Amino acid sequence: MDAFTAGLLQRIQTTETDLSRARDEGDEFLVEVELGELDDLRRLAAEHGVEVGATGV
Repeated sequence: MDAFTAGLLQRIQTTETDLSRARDEGDEFLVEVELGELDDLRRLAAEHGVEVGATGV
C-alpha cells in the first residue's frame, strides 16, 4: 500500500471516529461537518481506485 492510500484510509477512519463521537455528544453541527468530510474523502478514494470498507456510517 502506498503512502497516499494509507493516509487516505487513515483520514477516513479518523473522520468516522470523530463522526461517532459527535453523534454520541449530540453535536448536530459537528455531525454535519464530519459527514461532509467523510463524503469528500470517500469521493476522493473512489476517484483514485481506493477501496473503502463498508462501515454503516
